[in-house]
Amino acid sequence: MSRLTIPLYKPSSPATFRILCFIKMLAILINLVVQSRLGIPMYKRFVYLVIAISSYFTLVNASETPADVLPSVPSAQQIIKSAMDFWRGDNSMSKMTMIIHRADWQREMTMLAWTLGDKKSLVRIESPHKDKGSATLTNDNQMWTFSPKINRVIRIPSSMMSQSWMGGDFSNNDISKSTDVIDNYQHLLTEIAMIDGHKVYTITSIPHDDAPVVWGKEVFKVRDDYVLLEEQFWDQDDRLVKTLKTTEIKTFDGRPVASKMRMFKADNTDEWTEIITLDIKFNIDISAGMFTLSNLRNPRQ
Repeated sequence: MSRLTIPLYKPSSPATFRILCFIKMLAILINLVVQSRLGIPMYKRFVYLVIAISSYFTLVNASETPADVLPSVPSAQQIIKSAMDFWRGDNSMSKMTMIIHRADWQREMTMLAWTLGDKKSLVRIESPHKDKGSATLTNDNQMWTFSPKINRVIRIPSSMMSQSWMGGDFSNNDISKSTDVIDNYQHLLTEIAMIDGHKVYTITSIPHDDAPVVWGKEVFKVRDDYVLLEEQFWDQDDRLVKTLKTTEIKTFDGRPVASKMRMFKADNTDEWTEIITLDIKFNIDISAGMFTLSNLRNPRQ
């Protein structure tokens, strides 16, 4: 399997890189002035300014880092897109276990999942028996669920994409593996660190004003091999709501995969939902017919 690469800018000198960083920050400040004239809320402009300044000093410091530690810095949007592409592949089929943990009970289910491109996904419950056959289909930003108990396909409106999926801490949008974050947010590189021999990029993503999202911002931590280590979800009042954290990484089908990921709320870390990848295959032959309402109700695979 070929190694996933992204184009990197290599500055001719640290001084040149600092000048380019300054120009980028200046462009952001000009954008803030424009936003103020358009009546954008003050808190969004303030958060954006803080991130811009932090990003500038992070990149300036990066320009002084020895070449063997930080030979080049990809853009924040390139990192996010590469992480999403690496996570899904051109297509994939996986087997997973989901554990929902609460103070007085714990529930476990096994499921199969398929993806095709960045717009189609299907998740089907295999066990326990009472949930077997329940499935969720995402196709071009539309979502449907099928319940064998009532033998009905139900369309999930966009207003419910942030609602809980199967009673856990993952939302419908989380399960769909949506890549809308790439285009709906402005991405800024705010920190670069070396952890366990890998560069780890921290990216703060602020939604565009007309973006159909519920979050005030999201913060990503991505390893230099494009494994997502952490994703934070912040509300419109700049309060952390929940965090998705990778707690285990394994190699599947020749690539490192976040094999155990835990989602938990900021105000109650003792309750969580964990998804454990048992197996995953990338870039295999999957028909587009998998991602139809007919197959959602009457599976052919």
